[in-house]
Amino acid sequence: MNARSFAFLIACAVLTAVSMTYAADPGAISPEMLKNYEKRIIQNTDLAARINAVTNNDIKQLSLNREVIVNRDDLFNVTVKGTGIIDQHSTGRCWMFAGANVLTPKVMTALKMSDFKLSEAYLGFYDKIEKANRFLETMIRLRDKPIDDRSLQMYLQDPLGDGGWWHYFTGLVEKYGIVPASVMPETQQSSKTGMINKLATTLLRKNAAELRRLAADGGTVKQLRERKEAMLGEIYDLLVFAYGRPPQEFTYRYEEGEDSTKTIVERTFTPKSFFSEFFGESMPEYVAIANNPAEKMGQLFELEESRNIEEVPDMRALNLPVERLKHYALKSLLDSQLVWFACDVGKDNYNDSGLFAIDVYDYATTFGMDFDIDKADRIRYMDMSPNHAMVLTACDTSDSGEPRKWRVENSWGDDKGEKGYWTMQDGWFDEWVLLVMIDKRLLEPDDLAKLDQEPVKIKDWQPFFLALRNLESR
Repeated sequence: MNARSFAFLIACAVLTAVSMTYAADPGAISPEMLKNYEKRIIQNTDLAARINAVTNNDIKQLSLNREVIVNRDDLFNVTVKGTGIIDQHSTGRCWMFAGANVLTPKVMTALKMSDFKLSEAYLGFYDKIEKANRFLETMIRLRDKPIDDRSLQMYLQDPLGDGGWWHYFTGLVEKYGIVPASVMPETQQSSKTGMINKLATTLLRKNAAELRRLAADGGTVKQLRERKEAMLGEIYDLLVFAYGRPPQEFTYRYEEGEDSTKTIVERTFTPKSFFSEFFGESMPEYVAIANNPAEKMGQLFELEESRNIEEVPDMRALNLPVERLKHYALKSLLDSQLVWFACDVGKDNYNDSGLFAIDVYDYATTFGMDFDIDKADRIRYMDMSPNHAMVLTACDTSDSGEPRKWRVENSWGDDKGEKGYWTMQDGWFDEWVLLVMIDKRLLEPDDLAKLDQEPVKIKDWQPFFLALRNLESR
């Protein structure tokens, strides 16, 4: 036997041994299993046409349920005037744009204007510097943790993302005020944040490594914070490159009065005085009402480290049945208040005509499979999460006052949906809406009392609440 033949026999013996090892593992895929799967496909003559259809067509278009699309109308009997459609562009600032859409109508009413836009670039600038500060403070807080600590790794993964939620928005406007969009308009970088986020993230990770080395060498918290201040100065400079300098004071000109007696008014504001002028003490105290059937109903939750501003309290959410969320959303609209809400926007969403409807895509018929999972298990097993914020502007109710459908103001521009608006069937609300922000004074006594309970603390990495505070749909 020559050397080549001997090597071949050895190789065959090794492969046979490996195959026997895999076959002996009760959890392995065996040849018999694969033969049975293939036999089942061959014997199912109905599959051939479906396989051909799926391999040659877009799955969503193939599964589109025409009966759901044609059986709709866009009439609503409870309506609150919104601000008009805006576009978050290539950013994850849906939470901020939705927040601005809730506030803007009050400015429009006060100024008697039919069109007005707040500057998300202004708020975005301060959101980034505050997030950078929170990240570096977290690095100081976790300075003694091993590098593979679960929380530390989570923060290192995304030090400065675009994501956020209502709590982030109100914290920013209360601390920094607001300005009209014309005073600090969008820039190339503010409307397409990917590259500036990467650069800032690299700087912050570099800063984190330095702070941890200083701590390991015996640096005190005071010394670490002194170094952090210099680090933040560099981040501030980088943000000025991206967003421009945020105004400290500005002159704003607008028309006031009726058509025949309009006059041009010119006034000087600071961002905080502009906010105070139109909101002052009238800013409602909003409460987060969640629907997470994987958790105890009636329980108040608090997520640790769930803020973008160091001095702002962590987020709290009261978990209630979805019927209560709908009840308070309708009650808000009847009180002439727009409703900020969070949902899983990618599910049962027919973008082409702006429709959120259960079974708008009939995947079960296309594939002959049951894809249904109840809402609690979807959350537990990470098949759904809050990933987008929008605004409810209207509801259509039955004669008995029950919601049938809702009108949604989105922030994806007016070329998506129905000129930027979506119609949400009430069944979609049940399945895919996860949180609404409600004026506290609208809560009924039994739910109001639940806010006084000691909250259950949730770890910062818990998937549902982590996703809730990082809403970042683009």
